[in-house]
Amino acid sequence: MTDSDILNLKTADPFADASSSIGAVQEGLIHIRIQQRNGRKTLTTVQGISEDYDKRKLLKACKKEFACNGTVVQHPEHGEVIQMQGDQRQNMYQFLLKVGIAVEDQIKVHGF
Repeated sequence: MTDSDILNLKTADPFADASSSIGAVQEGLIHIRIQQRNGRKTLTTVQGISEDYDKRKLLKACKKEFACNGTVVQHPEHGEVIQMQGDQRQNMYQFLLKVGIAVEDQIKVHGF
């Protein structure tokens, strides 16, 4: 077996299908909020990510990195909103900066 036979060891970029804005930062603000559920349970929501990015692929990468569950919901006013279990505000803030989706002044963290 040669090295070329092993195909599943290549890494996949979840953001490779972003349109021509690769390397470019998005225009508007990204809002990261926390919502209290029942008891100590919380929910982190992220809205305002550009339509150039596939939010399901972003969520998949976030879920793997933060070890949490989440979903993408359709909001009538805000469009697609990412929801994640737990307080992931700082994790999501750092992730968006690291990936290069937004710069520091485009991300607004709300809550407590």
